[in-house]
Amino acid sequence: MVHVAVGQFAPGEDKKENLAAVGGMVAEAAEQGAQVVLLPEYAMFTAPRIDRRFVAAAEPLDGPFASGLAELAQRHGVHVVAGVLEGRPDAERFRNALVAVGPDGMVCAAYRKLHLYDAFGMTESEVVEPGEIDEPETFAVDGLTFGLQTCYDLRFPEVTRRIADAGADVLLLAADWVPGPLKEDHWVTLARARAIENTMYVAAAGQNAPTGAGNSMIIDPMGTPIIALGEQTGVAVGRITEERVAEVRAKNPALRLRRFTVSARR
Repeated sequence: MVHVAVGQFAPGEDKKENLAAVGGMVAEAAEQGAQVVLLPEYAMFTAPRIDRRFVAAAEPLDGPFASGLAELAQRHGVHVVAGVLEGRPDAERFRNALVAVGPDGMVCAAYRKLHLYDAFGMTESEVVEPGEIDEPETFAVDGLTFGLQTCYDLRFPEVTRRIADAGADVLLLAADWVPGPLKEDHWVTLARARAIENTMYVAAAGQNAPTGAGNSMIIDPMGTPIIALGEQTGVAVGRITEERVAEVRAKNPALRLRRFTVSARR
């Protein structure tokens, strides 16, 4: 059994304030027994529009913000997973990264957003470089395997399927899901679909207003939300078990029965 927390808040343009907010949520989650704490996409820095401010705010994965995450993970003895802006020297764009830091303070998995949000009137690719299509990185806690994914990638089912193929029992999905007509319904529907079709847990942490649609949640392998945060800022903790994954996969062995695999179009 692993207790997983989703933290929901609205980061701003002050990285120190954002790290302080993350610190409060990690502390609260740890007090409630969480072993894994998931924070939203762009937890490090968010502005009303994705523009050159994001490039200027980006840092390497050993920079001050990620180092702060490492210190929080060590202090509270938990895995901390949060969305960061990964920068490289002289790069014109940054990578939208999701980084997992273990209780030893070391990065145990990282994910760079594959599909950029050039949709619904937005053009993330103007300042964001897509991640390389590599083997999914995972980490394990008490016998359960966790994989990482970010926001718009949720609309591409093959992304999650590759993570399931890598052995993940739980998908940690960080998002800044932009509100709009039917968008909140898409968020819930797609997150539940990824859980159902891959017979895995989906823990989804999103930003809330003003930039995000909120409704962070944890969904079990049958597609049932077991906790949800609605629109408010806060932390919620759910219990995840190997037994539930095994039970659902015995009832619905879809991963074993399927006749197609996923290959990348490079």
